[in-house]
Amino acid sequence: MNLFKRLRIKDYLYTFCFFALALASCEEQEKMSSVNPENWSKRAADTSQLDSLETGKTYLSIYSQIYNLSEHKRINLTATASLRNTSDTDSIYVLSAKYFDTHGKMIRTYFDQPIYLAPMETVEIIIDEEDVTGGTGSNFLFEWKASTTTPEPMFEGVMNSTNRQQGLSFTTQGKRVK
Repeated sequence: MNLFKRLRIKDYLYTFCFFALALASCEEQEKMSSVNPENWSKRAADTSQLDSLETGKTYLSIYSQIYNLSEHKRINLTATASLRNTSDTDSIYVLSAKYFDTHGKMIRTYFDQPIYLAPMETVEIIIDEEDVTGGTGSNFLFEWKASTTTPEPMFEGVMNSTNRQQGLSFTTQGKRVK
């Protein structure tokens, strides 16, 4: 085989290897779990026959970002909104979970119909670290129903981040507003 043909074959091999490596290094972009972390339809509950239940509303502060060093630098956080049924005997019903940004604009709701939480059950809503639509003052408003003899549900926020060798985490507690 002459030198010219060997060089062309070598060039084709290099080109093929380059494209194969480039294709292998491409990752499919992961879908943000903040939008639909759980199949809420599996938890759907009909509360129309449950008129005797007490209705409540709870506010929960969530931080998808916090300031670092100055007002111009922020750290993104992963945030977990934890919805907890504190009763060991009765289910509770969460009618809505509305997520708002720093300016009070509703970003999204997480389910279209009431959901149930079995006794002592916990479900979470995760706000991915990359999802900064809420900003530094994001929050949730939860509407719920429970029997008058049932302890009210607990809503907690857990925020965390690991940046280089530094870890950061803190919690917030829901406050009943109605």
